[in-house]
Parts: sequence; structure tokens; C-alpha cells
Amino acid sequence: MSHTSVGIRQTQKLRTRQALLDAALVLLEHQSLSSLGLREVTRAAGVTPTAFYRHFEDTAALGVALVEETLGSLHGLIAAVLVETGDSEQRLDRSVEVIARHVGAQPAHFRFIAREQHGGVGPVREAIAAQLRRFAEEVACALGQEPGAAGWSEEDLLMLGGLYVDHMVITTSTLLEAGPEGEEEVVRVARRRLRLVSIGREHWLDEG
Repeated sequence: MSHTSVGIRQTQKLRTRQALLDAALVLLEHQSLSSLGLREVTRAAGVTPTAFYRHFEDTAALGVALVEETLGSLHGLIAAVLVETGDSEQRLDRSVEVIARHVGAQPAHFRFIAREQHGGVGPVREAIAAQLRRFAEEVACALGQEPGAAGWSEEDLLMLGGLYVDHMVITTSTLLEAGPEGEEEVVRVARRRLRLVSIGREHWLDEG
């Protein structure tokens, strides 16, 4: 078999997989993943049920792939913001901009995450939780490199990273509810809340 044939087959395989993900996302605008039927997805994607199983074990595995597609791409973007020059407040402001831009570009993806974070499909809940833990660890690691982190324990840095990630999740949900017309106000409030957290951070070790 020629390299060209292999390349064509691989491209077709990737297209089918993406078609299944896209079809599921459209269907999930109106229902939860736990109620989504495999045949619904394949019919919407224009492929056979057999083709589905070449890519995913079941709809839960498809949901996990949607989690990765939605949140996985954010890691590189947030990481780039965290290593930018400037103080931590400026970087956190930039992270709000990144999230707002991502939510605006992929609202259906983030509605899926918001709905399934506490939904009935265990592997998907676990996948979302794992992604959020990874975000918290990445933020904690970046904060730990700053001069202001002197004296902070790893536990406290991780707690702070988790606090910022919790704020990210709340901001995402609020952006979805507000829609494009309310984005500016949501971003403004999100930045103010981050500044409040930053002020508390500066005085965290005072009692010690």
C-alpha cells in the first residue's frame, strides 16, 4: 500500500471521528450525554454504527473526547499567559481574556462542560475533574516561581491555584448565561474578583 493511500485513509478516519464529535455536540445542545443514543449520533454524522466503534468504545468515551477537545487546547494558551512578563495580576487579567475568547468561539463545547461537570456519566465527570486539577497544578507551579511565593507551602500554592481555577469555571458559566452582549460586564467583574484574591494572597502569610 502506498504512502498516499495510507495518508488518504488516515485523513478519512480523522474526518469521520470529527464528524461524530461535531454531531454529538449539536445533539447535546438539547439533551444530556446520559440520554444520548449511539444511533442518534451516527445518523446525524452520516456514518454507520459500525464506524462509531472504530473510534469510540461507547458514548461515554465520546464524551471524554469532547472534554479533551474543549479543555485540552486551553492548557497551552493558559500556560503561555502564565509565563508572560509582567506581574501576576496582569497575567490573570490576560487569562480572563483568553477564557472569554474561547467561550465566545466555542459556546456549545463549554455548555457541554458546564452541564456534564456534575452530570450522570462517571467517566466524563472524572475527565473534567482531572482537567481542572491539571489546570490548578499548572497555575500553582507558575505562582510558585514568583518572588511573592517565598514561604508558601506546596499545599497552599495548590489551594490558591484551585481557587483561580474555580474562578475560571464560574466565569465560564457566567459568560454562557450572559451571552455576547453581556461579555464586557462579566469580564470586568471577573477581573475585580481576581484582584480581590490577589490582595488576600499578599497577606496570606501575615498571621505566620
